[in-house]
Amino acid sequence: MKAYDLRKKYLAFFQSKGHSVIKSASLIPDNDPTVLFTTAGMHPLVPYLLGGKHPQGKRLTDVQKCIRTGDIDEVGDPVHLTFFEMLGNWSLGDYFKQEAIEFSFEFLTSKECLGIPVEMLAVTVFAGDENAPFDEEAFNKWRSLGIPEKRIAKCPKEDNWWGPAGQTGPCGPDTEMFYWTGPLPAPEAFDPKNKLWVEIWNDVFMQYNKTADGRFEPLAQKNVDTGMGVERVTAILQGKKSCYDTELFAPLFAELDQLRGVTHADGEERSRSERIVVEHARAATFIMADGITPGKVDQAYVLRRLVRRMIREARKIGVNGLFTAKLAEVVIREYKEFYPELEANSRQILEEFTREEEQFQQALEKGTAEFEKLIARVPAHIQNKVVSGKNAFYLYETFGFPIELTVEMAQEKGFKVDLKGYEEAYAKHQELSRKGAEQKFKGGLADHSEESAKLHTATHLLHAALRKVLGDHVAQKGSNINAERLRFDFSHPDRMTPEQLAEVEKLVNAAIASKTPVTCEEMGVEEARAQGAIGLFGDKYGEKVRVYTMGPYSKEICGGPHASNTGDLVSFKILKEESSSRGIRRIKAVIGK
Repeated sequence: MKAYDLRKKYLAFFQSKGHSVIKSASLIPDNDPTVLFTTAGMHPLVPYLLGGKHPQGKRLTDVQKCIRTGDIDEVGDPVHLTFFEMLGNWSLGDYFKQEAIEFSFEFLTSKECLGIPVEMLAVTVFAGDENAPFDEEAFNKWRSLGIPEKRIAKCPKEDNWWGPAGQTGPCGPDTEMFYWTGPLPAPEAFDPKNKLWVEIWNDVFMQYNKTADGRFEPLAQKNVDTGMGVERVTAILQGKKSCYDTELFAPLFAELDQLRGVTHADGEERSRSERIVVEHARAATFIMADGITPGKVDQAYVLRRLVRRMIREARKIGVNGLFTAKLAEVVIREYKEFYPELEANSRQILEEFTREEEQFQQALEKGTAEFEKLIARVPAHIQNKVVSGKNAFYLYETFGFPIELTVEMAQEKGFKVDLKGYEEAYAKHQELSRKGAEQKFKGGLADHSEESAKLHTATHLLHAALRKVLGDHVAQKGSNINAERLRFDFSHPDRMTPEQLAEVEKLVNAAIASKTPVTCEEMGVEEARAQGAIGLFGDKYGEKVRVYTMGPYSKEICGGPHASNTGDLVSFKILKEESSSRGIRRIKAVIGK
């Protein structure tokens, strides 16, 4: 089965079960301060999993585009990806375990859907511990559907439990479905540690709330959250060893072969460099389609890292000249039906790839000059000339020099490179990055406290004020909220003047001082636009949307959370205005306590 058919069948199946098909949300999260990117299908649904009413009902399904950067350095092996698509279906306080498991089983086994023989399947359920009991309901349901008891593994919390995202909040057991990929018939008994059993689907049952004192209390609204990866399932259904062997990457590899002037033999495994180039090309194209341009911080930095790593690896395999836009064109062509934002933003995407490629070439030239300076400091009479690990890492971090390039240049000059020192510096950097990432990517059901609701409300007022002062070209390009401040990214080409900042601050404070109620209405997208509402990511909404209005000050399509009155914000002060990336400015601000 092709990925195209998998997407279509999945959405059609859950639509037949009363689910509303919702569009993929942007890769840039709205209302979730814990993540740089949308990392799972549930992130855009956080307010509704917490009890908010979704405009399209209690049963939802979609294909959500996702980015996960935790394993970015692992990309190049046969399995890791930064960009992937996640099939999902949700119950927001509607059906629970019985129906969710029935739906999963039917989609996996029915001839109209995937048609997988039952003897090729196995499942895991939560074994229970001192906090929560064995998930007997899930266990018995799978048995009633024909999964033998020997094929149902009872696993501990580290394997079959989701959440909470932080120290407290919604959480619960899950049940995972596995497919046998071995050459021989599947063994009678299921061993989850046997790597030939590959997980293909996960149903999460959010039924508890973990309290601050460590108790697990039943939730008033019990939810179902599921996830099935398009790339992984496509490869499994086609009997492929890797998703890189499927039609999802074949057009990109074909274009790469043409750029290199080589012919690839059928069945020949792709190299690490080839996989990095096509994977990063796909991921970077999707990130750019959601309005991010390469830069020095947050999403913009991740994007730059992907593009530059892609260029470095392409040079290793003989690709010369500008090429990145050609690969982006392939991504746009292959995915534009499901993700129309790719074609809508194609011109900007192609221009950004070419601009970044040209800038990186300049960085390489500057790095080469810096390398020459470093080795010139070493006295000529020294026998064993060495480029220190610290300097090798400096060239990598500052100019994007891969260690292989530094070694090659060093050899030409009669130098060696302290590779051990480089690895130590790199490992230290990775550890610092990982600690930082844990703060941003701990994600899921984020902090939706009263304070964060106020700060989110302030972003609406800020957005409206910026459009009034700077013009209608201003559009939100991202936001981040923590307990102390808000951060708001918006499209604008120039640094704001002190007078403009003062005027924006004045407008927001006037809205706060008016003590205007914050109201919410559900309506169709076109009706919302006719009323002058602005949508942060217009193509992600379904037929019905929620519009939050703050008197004459702000009207936006949004999912919440919000304060009940502008006066709750007390006051507003801009701390800093700076560049986020090309054409994107950033404001950091606080509200009164």
